[in-house]
Amino acid sequence: MSTHRIMLRSREREDLVEFTDEVNELVGAAGVREGVCVLFVRHTTAGLTVNENADPDVPRDMLHCLRTLIPQHGMDFRHGEQNSDAHIKASLVGPSVTVPFADGQLLLGRWQGIFLCEFDGPRRREVVLSIIG
Repeated sequence: MSTHRIMLRSREREDLVEFTDEVNELVGAAGVREGVCVLFVRHTTAGLTVNENADPDVPRDMLHCLRTLIPQHGMDFRHGEQNSDAHIKASLVGPSVTVPFADGQLLLGRWQGIFLCEFDGPRRREVVLSIIG
């Protein structure tokens, strides 16, 4: 098993940042023929997901839906940092994804990519990648 850290930067308060290429490079360089890679974001107001990376409207629509379901203000949240919505969204999305690989390549579908889901940015975020062969 090998472990790597990937540093990402979000551009807005709510943002989906694709980083599939970085993961593919690390998996390919690991020299492991097949296995799984497990990704984990080390923050309570961000998550990870695998979703469509071909149409930019999909990430926009995902963020719009979450923002509509759980707005930042107006729900009588008590947390003083005004980011309770970000904690809830991160819990719904989840902090990790697992992706199988073979021949040094992720076995993602044709339109799938790996995204950091930022809910309290813009910030610098750390994702831990474990490659298990």
